[in-house]
Amino acid sequence: MRGSSSPSVPHEVRDFYGRRHRVGVSDRELLGKSRRWMLWAAWAAMLVASLGQYGYGALVPVLGDRHGWTVTHALSVLAIWTCCQSLTVYPVARLRHRLRLAPVVPMAAGAVLTANGLITLGASGGFLVAVLSHAVLGGLGAGLIYGTALGVVAKWYPERPARTSFVSGAFAYGSIPFLVVAGWLVGAGGVDLLLVLSGTAVLLVAGAAAAVLRDPPDGWWPAHIDPRLWAVDKSVNPGLRNNKPAVRRYTPREVLRTRVSALLYLAVACTASVSLFDLAYLALLATRDHAGLPIAAAAVGALAGASGLARLAAGWAGERLGRARLVRRALAAGAVAQLVLLFAGLHGLWWLLLAGAFVAGASAGTCYAVLPGLAEAHFGEHPGLPIFSLFYGAKASGGLVGIGLAMIFADPVGPTLAFPIVAVLSLAGAALVRTLRRPGMPTLLPPSPAG
Repeated sequence: MRGSSSPSVPHEVRDFYGRRHRVGVSDRELLGKSRRWMLWAAWAAMLVASLGQYGYGALVPVLGDRHGWTVTHALSVLAIWTCCQSLTVYPVARLRHRLRLAPVVPMAAGAVLTANGLITLGASGGFLVAVLSHAVLGGLGAGLIYGTALGVVAKWYPERPARTSFVSGAFAYGSIPFLVVAGWLVGAGGVDLLLVLSGTAVLLVAGAAAAVLRDPPDGWWPAHIDPRLWAVDKSVNPGLRNNKPAVRRYTPREVLRTRVSALLYLAVACTASVSLFDLAYLALLATRDHAGLPIAAAAVGALAGASGLARLAAGWAGERLGRARLVRRALAAGAVAQLVLLFAGLHGLWWLLLAGAFVAGASAGTCYAVLPGLAEAHFGEHPGLPIFSLFYGAKASGGLVGIGLAMIFADPVGPTLAFPIVAVLSLAGAALVRTLRRPGMPTLLPPSPAG
């Protein structure tokens, strides 16, 4: 018997914008424990999901030397992995939403595929094997983990969107232990062993998260906050002060018909091209100038660590400063960081290279953290983030551009041409964000009646 209290009765309410919310039942009644279990399980899965991106990026020169690959071969694997990872997130969100698929299925599949990719990469030096097992299947697995983890957290924390930024940050800084060990093991020839052990860790951690994660009922809202007040009251929802909500909810098909969707897609693609160029080129820049893998791993670690840490603060900052304004400033700072990286690389100033990598990573992390809220402000809030994941797919286009630039300018004189181009892309992304307008709003107010 649970004392004198009776079980809560769920009921549905509508807010000012017509959105339906299911209130009255707490997370502890649904789960038998706090919803924080869902947050930390998703966070743990995201910690290990990024090894195929940031971990592989630091090892590009080493894997090329060990397996006899050219720079084009090594970076092609990273480009294909990026495309498969980013293009998987939207289908996962849509299928889970439409088929009511429990998170255990895609999370467990993602754990197996990602782990298999890393283990095969460490056990085999064949290029085609690496493309199939790590780039294609491993990328699909990382996308399954990414989409499932963010979708579950978004459903359990509808009133705290910064929680999704917290979880996505783990996708970046989760690779730092891998990078530290990689810089130490390369001299002992232990990189292959590190990849096998990392794959095993992915299987165990993401597999455990799959056993824990659960979805709430559709439209669930925490009982301690009135969703009707949250939709209109700035004292209850401080994010309303600098971020105007969408006029209504748009379906994915309606989103694609709007002009602003193309602009937002291009802005995300510019952001991705800059961040993935930096990831692909930093290791090449350091090892080509005989700084060695430790400096290369440190540079990628600074990039990844700053990206993750920035996401922790960006969700909070975006609510209070305005998401679009924050993204514009972050992209402008990213453009400056490209010039810092160019100067540091040309003069062998490795401490400055690390500083530039930190700023570049913080710029990219801020943009990725604010992206869900930016998409929501224009097209409405959707359970499981299917609209956000639609724009996250722009990472594939940006990855092809950014990593492609790294391939083209891999020669010794490449930095003098590549980094200015990437800086322009970052500024272009900032300019695109400035042009964004919420669809459905009139461009001009009607004239007031005379007299």
